[in-house]
Amino acid sequence: MSYIDEIIEQVIEKNPDEPEFHQAVREVLDSIRVIVDANEAQFRRDALLERLVNPERQIKFRVPWIDDQGNAHVNTGYRVQFNSAIGPYKGGLRLHPSVNIGIIKFLGFEQIFKNALTGLPIGGGKGGSDFDPKGKSDREIMSFCQSFMSELCKYIGADTDVPAGDIGTGAREIGYMFGQYKRLRGLFEGVLTGKGLSYGGSLARTEATGYGLLYITDALLRDHNVDIKGKTAVVSGAGNVAIYAIEKAQQLGAKVVTCSDSTGWIYDPDGIDVALLKDIKEVRRARLTAYKDARPNAEYHEGRGVWQVKCDVALPCATQNELTLDDAKQLKANGCIAVCEGANMPTTEEATKFLQENGILFIPGKASNCGGVATSALEMSQNSERLSWSFEEVDSKLKGIMENVYANISAAAKKYGMEGNYVAGANIAGFEKVLNAMNAQGIV
Repeated sequence: MSYIDEIIEQVIEKNPDEPEFHQAVREVLDSIRVIVDANEAQFRRDALLERLVNPERQIKFRVPWIDDQGNAHVNTGYRVQFNSAIGPYKGGLRLHPSVNIGIIKFLGFEQIFKNALTGLPIGGGKGGSDFDPKGKSDREIMSFCQSFMSELCKYIGADTDVPAGDIGTGAREIGYMFGQYKRLRGLFEGVLTGKGLSYGGSLARTEATGYGLLYITDALLRDHNVDIKGKTAVVSGAGNVAIYAIEKAQQLGAKVVTCSDSTGWIYDPDGIDVALLKDIKEVRRARLTAYKDARPNAEYHEGRGVWQVKCDVALPCATQNELTLDDAKQLKANGCIAVCEGANMPTTEEATKFLQENGILFIPGKASNCGGVATSALEMSQNSERLSWSFEEVDSKLKGIMENVYANISAAAKKYGMEGNYVAGANIAGFEKVLNAMNAQGIV
């Protein structure tokens, strides 16, 4: 049995009931076989893959908080500090009922390579809780966030681990967490990113993941002699990533005709009204049924169905494993030419394989959605320098980073005889950077 197959078996055996983590490890290791097989003796001797797939540190803790009626609740908090070979741990905090240790480990493992691809000195980590902020008052969310940070603050710091937002964790939650960290530690430092502009946040951070997704999508299409202008795109999700992906796609001349949330989806043949979508989701925090009420030409459908709409480009921006094999077949039948992931691992393994085998251009999330963490690292730089850059300056740096990411993953795929396989290219390019740092630092 090969070294990689042994490690995959070991991961499954030692981490039962964590299918998302198994999937992430298998996908990465399968795509770097060409490097591992060529260096198997050395990698075995140094237990390189064992060190890669095992987090440096895993923290699990209880989070007690009190609701507006005076009732106590207890949620579970997590922080997985996966790999610090190239810099402080960096990765978001997800607040969602689905959160468990397996999902946090999958996200943290992906974050290692995503962060490496940015070219910036940040390692991989992830955290969160099974707390659901939906339907909670501001006071209840503050109660939870302060309790959560009371424990998390023991393990993070500007040069140790710098968490950020994620699903369920926006500017409000980051603000409450930062205030509690400052109160407990007595430090005003860049320990969190995604902060408000009045206390150390960065312009363009809110837009960064969605904008970055379109910058790399545009680079991909241009490399294949396709102009994004005039193309039709479908987007899933209606959160931060989806909203700003839609905004930037339309700025680049594409027409985006769909978006979705956890209960249903919108088809708007005239193109999604971004200002209306922002009002519904960012201000009113309402469901997408409100979109249909304001746009009579739009259609609202319960459940899922975004991928059945005819398009040139598909951008899954909601959650993991949302684009299935059947969806991939529908996209191909409808003439889709490119799929770029805005969410983390939103395409199933079977669907990814189908897209690649059928000539549909495909960029995985660790490359295509790394604009968010790249801009978080730019926020860290501004905090360290006690400076604030203009929106245009940050956006320009983001565009350059995403175009470099595309160039690097394309070059890595070509180097190992897999031209056009951007999954392999992303994993190889990220792995090589982390590998060099791990080798230089010894067995730690």
